[in-house]
Amino acid sequence: MNALALNAGSSSLKFALFDTAPEPMVSGDIDWADGNRQRAQLTLLANGKTSRSQVQVPDESIAAARAIESVLEAAGIGADGIAVVGHRLVHGGAEFRESMRIDQKVKMALAKLSRLAPLHNPPALKVVETVEAVLPGVPQVAVFDTAFYAQLPPKVFMFPLPYEWHRDWGIRRYGFHGLSHAYCASRAAELLGRPLASLRLISCHLGGGCSATAVRDGVAAATTMGFSPLDGLMMGTRCGSIDPGIILHAQRECGLTAEQIDHALNHRSGLLGISGVSPDLARIEEAAAAGNERARLAFEMFADRVRGAIGALAAGLGGVDALVFTDRIGENSPALRAAACQGLEFMGLRLDAERNRAALPDTDVAAPDSPARIVVVHTREEWMVAREARRVVGCARPRAQRAPNAG
Repeated sequence: MNALALNAGSSSLKFALFDTAPEPMVSGDIDWADGNRQRAQLTLLANGKTSRSQVQVPDESIAAARAIESVLEAAGIGADGIAVVGHRLVHGGAEFRESMRIDQKVKMALAKLSRLAPLHNPPALKVVETVEAVLPGVPQVAVFDTAFYAQLPPKVFMFPLPYEWHRDWGIRRYGFHGLSHAYCASRAAELLGRPLASLRLISCHLGGGCSATAVRDGVAAATTMGFSPLDGLMMGTRCGSIDPGIILHAQRECGLTAEQIDHALNHRSGLLGISGVSPDLARIEEAAAAGNERARLAFEMFADRVRGAIGALAAGLGGVDALVFTDRIGENSPALRAAACQGLEFMGLRLDAERNRAALPDTDVAAPDSPARIVVVHTREEWMVAREARRVVGCARPRAQRAPNAG
């Protein structure tokens, strides 16, 4: 029962084709991390070989069509060789607390949630519509990042705002990157040879979007992202947490409209906004090494915020048994891992410099005498999506549920 997983992110489209095994038959991504969709990179891994080429993908619909075409060709199958397509959906709101087979009603509900995840839900819906055209009749399943956080207690998911805002408008902490954090927590436990239920973990998903999550006994206990994927850590083009008074000031004193502020916070802030170079940390590191002071500042700000989030989450857990780094930056930037861990020795997190420089996922990069471990894990959101999609089409469709009110 071949399952195709499609993961539309803010700066890439990842894809993978699975049979019943966790290793994909074909996988790859179309990446425009530098913001140039006319020169995106298509990476394809099939039959043990990796190929790379440049493609033009002006929007997610074209990217999805190109990805599906590449998968079918590499796997040597036709459209009838795909039994189900699973999609990573970033925001499920209060309506969707578990995976859901996609129909017109679900699509309409997801479209309404797009205002809460403008960089993610709209692209994902475009990909859904492309699949309908390219693979007609193939069932599609939405797998939600927010589901991992459905059991957060009220003291964690509530904001200190008028209570009516939560009761009447559903304003609460939803949390994101749940699929990645759930997988990485489980994988970290495997690497350490310890039961997941016995561990206090902090997982740092650092890519185009960034978040950190505390996991206790295999369950999410806290996370940096909140009502929308704009909250929390500094990101590629997103600001992360800022003083809300800045927004009021920008409206009242600087004359910016809500739309202008929305665009600035989502598209012109973060690493790009500070460095002026790129939203891609790899390019920022290169520019900083060449003497670009704004690039150096962007790197230092980013590392500082990751370090601060680790400390805050560790305090909530009462300590940490393992720290996990994952996704594009977390997996590929030894410099960022070193900077983020600097000064955390008092928490028992001691990085081994040589192991860190040479690390490939999945690896423990902590010093031998470190009381807590530091692991680099290759996130596998696509496998999580494919597994869920296969489960949903193989059983009765779950009903949408509303999150319970705090009180």
